[in-house]
Amino acid sequence: MKKKQNKQQNALLKGTLTNPSTHIWKSRISWRITIVVFLTILTVQAAILNITLKEFEYDKLSILRQLGRTAIVTSIDPTVRDLLTTPIQENNVNRLLSTTLVNGLAIYSNQLDLIKTYGEPMVLRILNHEGLSKTYRSTDGSSYEVVFRNTDLSRPYVMVARLDSSKVQKQVFNYVKQTILIMLLMSAFVTTVLMIALGHWLLEPILFMRNNLLAASKNPEEPQIEPSPFDPSDEIGGAIELAQKLITQNADNIMRIKSTAEDKIHKLAYYDTLTNLPNRTLFIQTLSENIRKSGTEKTDRFAIITIDLDHFKDINDSMGHSVGDAILRGVGKRLRLSMPKSALVSRTGEDEFAITVPLSDEFDNARDVGEKVLNVIRSKPFKVFNEEFQVRASVGIATFPDDAIDPDQVLKNADIALNRAKEEGRDTIKEYSEDFDRAVQERFQMLRDLRDALENDELSLHFQPQLNLKSGEIIGAEALLRWWKPDNSKEGGVFISPVEFIPVAEQSGLIVPIGEWVMRTACRNAVEWRDKYGYKGRIAINVSGVQFNQSDIVSITKKIIEDTGIEARKVELEVTESIFMDDINHTIQILKELHALGLELAIDDFGTGYSSLSYLRQFPIDRLKIDQSFIRNALNNSDDAAIACTIIRLGHSLSLKVIAEGVETVDHEKFLIEENCDEVQGFRYSRPVPTEQFVEFINSYNGKISSFDS
Repeated sequence: MKKKQNKQQNALLKGTLTNPSTHIWKSRISWRITIVVFLTILTVQAAILNITLKEFEYDKLSILRQLGRTAIVTSIDPTVRDLLTTPIQENNVNRLLSTTLVNGLAIYSNQLDLIKTYGEPMVLRILNHEGLSKTYRSTDGSSYEVVFRNTDLSRPYVMVARLDSSKVQKQVFNYVKQTILIMLLMSAFVTTVLMIALGHWLLEPILFMRNNLLAASKNPEEPQIEPSPFDPSDEIGGAIELAQKLITQNADNIMRIKSTAEDKIHKLAYYDTLTNLPNRTLFIQTLSENIRKSGTEKTDRFAIITIDLDHFKDINDSMGHSVGDAILRGVGKRLRLSMPKSALVSRTGEDEFAITVPLSDEFDNARDVGEKVLNVIRSKPFKVFNEEFQVRASVGIATFPDDAIDPDQVLKNADIALNRAKEEGRDTIKEYSEDFDRAVQERFQMLRDLRDALENDELSLHFQPQLNLKSGEIIGAEALLRWWKPDNSKEGGVFISPVEFIPVAEQSGLIVPIGEWVMRTACRNAVEWRDKYGYKGRIAINVSGVQFNQSDIVSITKKIIEDTGIEARKVELEVTESIFMDDINHTIQILKELHALGLELAIDDFGTGYSSLSYLRQFPIDRLKIDQSFIRNALNNSDDAAIACTIIRLGHSLSLKVIAEGVETVDHEKFLIEENCDEVQGFRYSRPVPTEQFVEFINSYNGKISSFDS
């Protein structure tokens, strides 16, 4: 339907452009004006006809009355003196009724007494003087009754005559027919003349302007419009000229806006809005073009450098994004100014930059570029809002075509080297090595295997008992995660060390569902020990910092406690000091909410991490756990011994229990007894064991630590 309308519109447009006057009558507005004008003239003439028709009929009836009076007067006998007898002789009456328009006659005396009637009966009856002025016209218009007074007859009589008016009816009909024909002809003539005038002065200019607007709407950028043939000094011609100018201006504006929009879209698509540097998309595109242009006989070499600002998130979090944005702009500016014109400097991420530069006389190898980048960033602090910020960076390096020939791959290799630089302490340079890639692939494979392990129930818990150093009773058990990975070996599988898979789980976020599984399984086991064997100790569960940041640990813990039926006070969550480094206030709030559930909290590996004593007193914790490294070396390293003693005293000063892990010998135990440590765990008492062996341990344990002496 729409296609058909467009064809009709195009045909009309083509026709009106070639000969507008011939298509005036095809326009709707022309027909509307024609109909309105025609009906208006017709209505006016109909009103005039209505008025003149009555006058015409009245004139014809007046003539008929006059003829009737003449016929009656000539028939009256002037010799009749008796005023109560008829003044017309019988023979005259017959002649009157048969040869004249008079079909009936009623004769009254001057006193309105009826004397005699002749011919057709009358409708009019003269009863008083008011009736002298009446007339009567039959419904079909064939007869007309009139009253003649004595003044009309010149005799002292009153007569009512019934006249034949059938010819008057025909005359009126002919008059109406002729008048209507004249009206139609006149209306058509006037309408035609008016429309020709309107068409020339109004419709043709309007259609011309409409056609130009249609042409402009079809191609607004390059409108094909005809020059105006109309006088611009009148209203219509002036409007057309103005419309032509607006069409031209609109085309210019569209082209200008389109050009600006294309530039803006290109900039948004290929440039970073903060630093005005090329983004990752343009970087890869440019790198691809450079590689494609590289000669086949002598291949050009390019250095690809990726940069990540160390601990930039800390600046954003502590100083605000405005400071961070200023530093990013400063880094981008320094990098751009320090590199040759042939280099491309881009911002590829939040605090990440990438550089590609041809290796030539200025740079012999990619490492030279990386060292210059580090020196440029380190050279002097960045000054923002009258404050100085010393920024450090990690740098990854890859070389085309040495490390890869695909643009995406060579950039990926530079990123792999960058990640290795960050893993090895940051503020350093790492060149890509295939070993890095293998390590990444191994990490990804481990992540895939770990997901399968979670789904296939390959994960399990081992438990290590915790004892009261003074009473010797078992006060708890720490749940430790183990992964038995089946394989085709003779043993049927192998245990994967938590040191290998826990960091992978934390980096990927998989530690969140794993941690929930550990908590639920450990609580379920503790409830089973309680119900079957009378176990009264607590269950200690390690919680990763990732669980604090990526999960609603409070609601998850509360639901697990409710689902398993364990007493909240029998659950202890062990957290490391590293969770306090991101957002201490948030961590304190979470710890308070957990503590409000009724469970206990312990700081694991205390002394190896953040160890901010100013915040320690704010933590709602119950226990400090001395890291096993201090205990193992306490007997032969005075510093480690001093740290262990300090932690014990610090804990007691804050009314906290202190538990030492890594207790392996009697000497370790004696050292801790002398230092008044509260609780212990370690190989001296039991290795972490599966739940069946732990049950055997608690059933066979006699409550005496001395029983472990060898």
